[in-house]
Amino acid sequence: MATQQLQLAKAGYRVYCPDSRGQGANSPLTEYHYADMAEDCYCLIEKLGLEKPLVGGWSDGGINALLLEMAHPGTCSMIVAAGANLKPDCGEGFEEFKAWILSEGTPLALMMLSEPDIDPADLAAIKCPALITAGSKDLISVEHTTLIADSIPQSELIIFKGATHSSYIKRNPRLGRAMLEFMTKHNY
Repeated sequence: MATQQLQLAKAGYRVYCPDSRGQGANSPLTEYHYADMAEDCYCLIEKLGLEKPLVGGWSDGGINALLLEMAHPGTCSMIVAAGANLKPDCGEGFEEFKAWILSEGTPLALMMLSEPDIDPADLAAIKCPALITAGSKDLISVEHTTLIADSIPQSELIIFKGATHSSYIKRNPRLGRAMLEFMTKHNY
């Protein structure tokens, strides 16, 4: 989400970019769980004394944003979940994605065969505004993304036409513009 980070910083927002477990500069572990990653984010917010930050992420980061606000309601002023999913098999490309996961064989990749496992009814615990996005050609189906948005009381859904799982994120300002509009709309 480097493009979006720059867009937010240029708009005057302070942006924190922590790496999740197994991502970036973090040492590899033998086991991963999304709930642990969401808890790491919560601990960072607490340690830095951040008051009601916007927490957003793409793919795993979007899942983490959902889980964070579900586990610690009221922590966030709003969340952005781009390309998030509630269960592994959430679109037409899952079998191909599963083959990639098995070929990778890493603990982080293998986690994606069994996680996340989020009941859509549990998303009602998210009371803050939520921007939920995906691409129309995303690995995560439009129907699955719509289910996420429909399950969160104050959500807004954006499906980026013609976009894949990453094409509206990587070196593309579309998500950043949508985030800034969403933030302005909610006086953030």
